[in-house]
Amino acid sequence: MNKIFYLSTCDTCKRIMTETGTEGFELQDIKTKHISREELDEIKKHEGSYEALLNKRAIKFNEQGWNKKLLSDEQMGELILTEYTFLRRPVYVINGKPFVGNSKKNFAAIKSELSE
Repeated sequence: MNKIFYLSTCDTCKRIMTETGTEGFELQDIKTKHISREELDEIKKHEGSYEALLNKRAIKFNEQGWNKKLLSDEQMGELILTEYTFLRRPVYVINGKPFVGNSKKNFAAIKSELSE
């Protein structure tokens, strides 16, 4: 199953989803339906750590002072589960393979995977 975890208020998510198309994807707005522990852990298996999934540029992350604390990988995972804005986005899962974030490299990888 192909899936996109996104934030409906995120213009970058909207732009990327428009450019790649969403046909054939299950869409999950993480604001209305948070990512589950199982989904997060499955993505972590591919990415190697929760840190790779953590949005350290989130306003709440900095406002709450998390950026000034030394966090374990497990603590980062718990933060993502408690606050949806802490998940880097969008997260595309294509044929079981996750693509996390909005970097140009990641966007190119998504487009390449979809064209295969």
